[in-house]
Amino acid sequence: MAEFPVAIITDEFTQDFEYICETAAQMGIPALEIRTAWNKNIVDMSDSEVGEIGKMAKAAGLEIVSIASPIYKCALPDGGDIDHRFEQDAFHAVHTFDDQPLILNRAIEIAERLEAKIIRVFSFWRTTNPPQLTDRIIDALRAAIDAASPKGLVIGLENEHACNLATAAEAAPVIQAIDSPHFGLVWDPANAYVAGEDPFPGGYGLLPGGRIVHVHAKDGVMPAESDRMIWCAVGDGKVDWKGQLSRLAVDGYPGMISLETHWGGPDGDKLEGSKICARNLQKLVAEAV
Repeated sequence: MAEFPVAIITDEFTQDFEYICETAAQMGIPALEIRTAWNKNIVDMSDSEVGEIGKMAKAAGLEIVSIASPIYKCALPDGGDIDHRFEQDAFHAVHTFDDQPLILNRAIEIAERLEAKIIRVFSFWRTTNPPQLTDRIIDALRAAIDAASPKGLVIGLENEHACNLATAAEAAPVIQAIDSPHFGLVWDPANAYVAGEDPFPGGYGLLPGGRIVHVHAKDGVMPAESDRMIWCAVGDGKVDWKGQLSRLAVDGYPGMISLETHWGGPDGDKLEGSKICARNLQKLVAEAV
């Protein structure tokens, strides 16, 4: 039986942080991942707003597992033409390349204050020739690790379909190139699927063992005639979550699974959709062997 806890990315339910804390506690969800609240990105929040998040989470008995920052979700200067096939969503954040050191330092401050161990980062908006940027991406990731590691924090690189490292095949060489206990992959099988990869077992099998520090869960179907994902309830789409979770359990994955719904929910009720996804994910995890 799998033992990894289910967490939630809070704004997939609501921007009302107090309400999501109450909801998570009621659903038996022990941990939160913070991206936005009150329609503001976490790295743009004031100290008092961060303090409120900490107080509310603590009052509900909830751990904060990750700061889902927008670090490196921007264009890399002189990186080449942007691939506009994929939606570029920075979740209430508008930051340029020059802003990255500032928001990295802010994310580190916030992670320390909220006792989160992981800071999620990206690999810059996807260009038409991602491989030519590999060395520059590695340099940027090393800079983030150098800043975060003295604080005992982990930089988690998410494979993101709108960024240069979208699949396991693209992310694996970068993960292997950076040998640090303060760095690993935030594995998102659905993002790999959107980018055209079979995430499990295919993509997962390409990843270096023991380097996944966090997992994001969402699901959907990619129509053959489109490059836009149709999101749905976790377990109802094309990502083999049953197989993926069971394999993570067999491999001794020590982290958490964060729900990142994306589905608009039944009749456009995103809150209810996220609750459905959370229950589905809890069931899938409990059944994983």
